[in-house]
Amino acid sequence: MNEKGKLIVISGPSGAGKSTVVFKAIEARDNVCFSTSVTTRKPRPGEVDGKEYFFVDLDRFKEMVDAEYVANSYGTPRSYVEQKLNEGVDVILDIEVQGARQVNEKMPDAVKVFIIPPSLDELKRRLESRGTDTARAVEARLIRARQEYQEADFYDYIIVNDDADKAASELSAIMTAERCRAAGRKELLTNPV
Repeated sequence: MNEKGKLIVISGPSGAGKSTVVFKAIEARDNVCFSTSVTTRKPRPGEVDGKEYFFVDLDRFKEMVDAEYVANSYGTPRSYVEQKLNEGVDVILDIEVQGARQVNEKMPDAVKVFIIPPSLDELKRRLESRGTDTARAVEARLIRARQEYQEADFYDYIIVNDDADKAASELSAIMTAERCRAAGRKELLTNPV
């Protein structure tokens, strides 16, 4: 049986622990890839081109994708996503809410998961404990988190990351359940393998 892969969109506020949850959920899976996005922003210290992002100039970006967020552009080349999906590989995109809406418009069958911390107080604690943001930047991230919560009404699932292992288990269960949807396997009822 050659099933098409699922596109899984992950969003949530900065500090929710999205990357930790995703990588824990996929470490034992061989049919999933974490998509590397393209961005026009400059690399931060320690970031490697092709690992965290593909860093390109605006002209190259416009050739590859069509999305913009604030002053920098971010996106994932659609051809890459479609190739992986056609190979039967699930593709995970970690993108903010505005980008997730754009993906939802173009690919409404994408599975949309919103990951949140147990509270905004916990989010503030996590952001402050990173030690990478000023107090003003932390406050700006909290304001943005509140906005994202209000805009997140189109997600299929919400995972509360109060424990990374539990949250990863929930994400893994979602991925398994989505693979078992009847709509994707109905042909097996008429054309058994």
